[in-house]
Amino acid sequence: MKHSIKRQFALIFMAVMAGTVLLCILLNNLFLGQYYIRSKMDVILDAYQIISQGAKNNVYGTQEFTEQLNDVCSIYNITICTMDANSQINYKSINGGKELEAQLIGYIFGIYRGDEIKILSEGDGYVIQRIRSGDDEYLEMYGRLNSGISFIMRTPIESIRESAKIANRFFAYVGVIGVLAGGIIVWFVARRITRPILTLNRISEQMVHLDFEAKYRGDARNEIDLLGENINKLSASLEKSISELKTANNELQKDIERKEQIDEMRKEFLANVSHELKTPIALIQGYAEGLSEGVSDDPESTAFYCEVIMDEASKMNNMVKKLLTLNQLEFGNDMVSMERFDITALIKNYIQSASILTRQNGITVEFPDYPPVYVWADEYKTEEVFMNYFSNAVNHCGGERKITVSLEEADGRVRVSVFNTGEQIPEDAIPHLWEKFYKVDKARTREYGGSGVGLSIVKAIMESMNRDYGVENREKGVCFWFELEQ
Repeated sequence: MKHSIKRQFALIFMAVMAGTVLLCILLNNLFLGQYYIRSKMDVILDAYQIISQGAKNNVYGTQEFTEQLNDVCSIYNITICTMDANSQINYKSINGGKELEAQLIGYIFGIYRGDEIKILSEGDGYVIQRIRSGDDEYLEMYGRLNSGISFIMRTPIESIRESAKIANRFFAYVGVIGVLAGGIIVWFVARRITRPILTLNRISEQMVHLDFEAKYRGDARNEIDLLGENINKLSASLEKSISELKTANNELQKDIERKEQIDEMRKEFLANVSHELKTPIALIQGYAEGLSEGVSDDPESTAFYCEVIMDEASKMNNMVKKLLTLNQLEFGNDMVSMERFDITALIKNYIQSASILTRQNGITVEFPDYPPVYVWADEYKTEEVFMNYFSNAVNHCGGERKITVSLEEADGRVRVSVFNTGEQIPEDAIPHLWEKFYKVDKARTREYGGSGVGLSIVKAIMESMNRDYGVENREKGVCFWFELEQ
């Protein structure tokens, strides 16, 4: 990545480290000398306070006081020499105090001058100065206490500039090593920090493409983990929302398709009904007008006219009833009531009730003596399906004029078949049999008063129960069938 956080972390840290080292070098050059002199002055002032306090407490010259001064001289590298009011030397430090004796006398009488003297501070009874003697440089304090004790103290001053150079060189070496080592450490630390960020980035990219399977898993319990948990919640929320939207969109699409289908069905229904009712209405109107105009005074002709009118009216009534039934089934207004009943008994009862019709048409009905066979289905609608199949078989029965009803059990299902002898159905017409108002032989259908709606009712009923149905040509006839669950 061009602007990697790891690289930025490392560069920022190295820049801060380098800046810190450079700042230390600059501060050394500017303030180290002053700080060093101030520290030395504080040491001398502390020694002065000890001498002054000893004089006030009248312990000056005692063994205890002498040991205290020895400790100060050894600890702070200070050389001290003191003289009482009678010009008697009372104390000389063992680290060069004898050399300061003549210098103290010179200060008292104003006859000593060093190579280079710079007064730094003056107080009540003392002077602090910076003095160079030959190649050596010292920080000195001399003066006289109120008790009459004169004193001089000296501490050597090392070369500040040389010390600053050494310190700066050391800082430079340490700084370079620190910057490099720190940069490497920060690189690995930043890599550890940015790894979960890269994981979150990958998850967000998957979310862009509507892939919500990836989830963030972290155990550091820091801000990044908190962000990861929130992204997981966001992912789950988006997945749920998109799922709901897709479901709603799918339902909406189904509703639109169903509306379009209903519109087409309505148009088709109106066209078919208009076409089917046109002929009987025309016949009824024609014969009614003939009767009204007294076309024939013959009672037999009048009776024939009336029979035609009643027959056509009956056909129209039957077709309207079937259309209403089909309309309820197709629009889902007729609920399916699943119950367990004996299909054998249902078929026997119907065949017995239709025996007069079959005898009038000279048809032989065969139905073996099956034991009770129980199925799960809507009993009323099942009887409607069988009635349509049986009526269709009666109307198209030919040849040997025989109808055979059979039951076959297999895989938890029962197939009910209604076979009738006669002419086979043309293969190209079979797929259209279940369409409303479709008639293979319109003249013959007209002859027995068929409406072309019965098999459409069968289709609607079987689909409402989610069961299979069909038709097939067989030798010497046609077989219609449907299946029910046991």
